[in-house]
Amino acid sequence: MADFDFIRPTDKPALLALSTMEYLATCKSVLHELDYMVHNTSDHEDFVNRFGQFQYQITIIEERFSCASIEENLGLMRLQYMPMTLRRHSATFLIGDSFQSLNTLQAFHQSVHAVIHPSDLGSLKQIIQQILADNDLFLSVYRDTQIKMAQGKL
Repeated sequence: MADFDFIRPTDKPALLALSTMEYLATCKSVLHELDYMVHNTSDHEDFVNRFGQFQYQITIIEERFSCASIEENLGLMRLQYMPMTLRRHSATFLIGDSFQSLNTLQAFHQSVHAVIHPSDLGSLKQIIQQILADNDLFLSVYRDTQIKMAQGKL
């Protein structure tokens, strides 16, 4: 059973699914610098459970998280097949040697917002900021409509 932190409305939660300690250290450092509350997962079940419990703003997963190949990555597969309404709240980043950083076709193919080659983790802060800005711009009309519907203005 995982220990869950209480997340306040003002917190910016991020979920990590990383097996490589170097990637984990880099991602935690960058996310803390950007004022995110970071939760790290230990396996696929923990990842899926945590993702279902909170609306994480950022999710970073490694292509070989707790497995030998991307085809065996059960957490990523569950995320990919999850309805968009359940995962729209999170910008998802996938780290792996088989990707070219910010390749939009590779990201689309993996059903994530961005793919990152490990050699580009030194630019992770800029990559996260760029993808979040793009995602906010893309979803602004959708989010505005949701707010208006909740207020009964539509």
